[in-house]
Amino acid sequence: MKRPLCDIMLCDELARNYLPRMRAELVCRLVQRQGVRQSEVSRRLGISRAAISQYLSRKRGSGDIELSDDMAEMLDRWAFTIMNDGSGSITICDICRCAKKERR
Repeated sequence: MKRPLCDIMLCDELARNYLPRMRAELVCRLVQRQGVRQSEVSRRLGISRAAISQYLSRKRGSGDIELSDDMAEMLDRWAFTIMNDGSGSITICDICRCAKKERR
C-alpha cells in the first residue's frame, strides 16, 4: 500500500499551531500530573528552564487545542517516550497523521 504524500499546508499548520500547544500540554502533564521537576523536563526536552515556566504559565504555546482521544493518547506516548529515554518513540509524522484524522 502506497503512503500518501505529505501535505505541506498541514505540515505548516502543525508546526505553527499544533506543536507549540502540544508541547505546552506535554510540559503541563509531566510537571503537574506526573510530578516531574521542571529542571528534569527542561533537560529531557532540551529547552531552557525559563521556557518550561512559560509553557506552564501559557505564555508559550497558548491557545486551546481540542484533544481528541487519539491526540491525548499521542501526548501520553510522547510523555512516556521522553521519560523513558526514547523507548517507544513517536515522530512528527505520527502527530501529523493524528491531526489529519481530526480535520476530517
